[in-house]
Amino acid sequence: MIELNKIYNEDCLQGMKRIPDKSVDLTVTSPPYDNLRTYNGFSWDFEGVANELHRVTKDGGVVVWIVGDGTIKGSESGTSFKQALYFKEIGFNLHDTMIWEKWSPFPDKTRYNQSFEYMFIFSKGKPKTVNLIKDKPNKRYRETVTGTSRNKDGSLFELHGKKNKKKIAEFGTRLNVWKMPPVMSSSERTGHPAQFPESLIKDHLISWSNEHDTILDCFMGSGTTAIACINTNRNFIGFELDETYYNIANERIEKSLERVIG
Repeated sequence: MIELNKIYNEDCLQGMKRIPDKSVDLTVTSPPYDNLRTYNGFSWDFEGVANELHRVTKDGGVVVWIVGDGTIKGSESGTSFKQALYFKEIGFNLHDTMIWEKWSPFPDKTRYNQSFEYMFIFSKGKPKTVNLIKDKPNKRYRETVTGTSRNKDGSLFELHGKKNKKKIAEFGTRLNVWKMPPVMSSSERTGHPAQFPESLIKDHLISWSNEHDTILDCFMGSGTTAIACINTNRNFIGFELDETYYNIANERIEKSLERVIG
């Protein structure tokens, strides 16, 4: 049986088989892709992982699948779209297609500089938890607006009455393109080549889960998902096959727990 708040140094496909059916509230993960499919000498089975994710995810649970496309022989692979379609085939809904916009230090002479990754939000049925972050400043803050409707000919008309008037809030719901810099050189940086900023993971945890929920990361890497779970009062389960990154993740977790416990 799998224990909560622990990372396992093993193949996630084998490890997930020990997770009970419908026991995970949210998965946030980023798999190796394309020219990284053999990751430090390790290969992985996408379809096997996707099917296990469907089995362990609760009804109403969500999978955040962060992935990009490699360029192979001059052509982008399209792997991300193929994976999204497979998730739909096995029963997930494609709830949202989000973008992580990031700065890229690797210019390309033949195409515009690649500066984003896809963040596919898959849900098992209707998402049971949606806590949309509202931090987009509204230009019309404090203004009072009246609701509108349409005539049969398509023209707009104003709705009247107190119930149809509302004041514009200071902040509106964030857009689905999240602009956050990658971890390049800071105290957060580890030796992992594709480390995510904690803020990116934390905002997904806030959006699609609640405190004390169970969060899975089947490609834990340097442990950022676990750190974000500790700092937002969630439980985590993680798998990392590479022993070097597994050790880095556990060191980071120990330090985070020391800070939280005091």
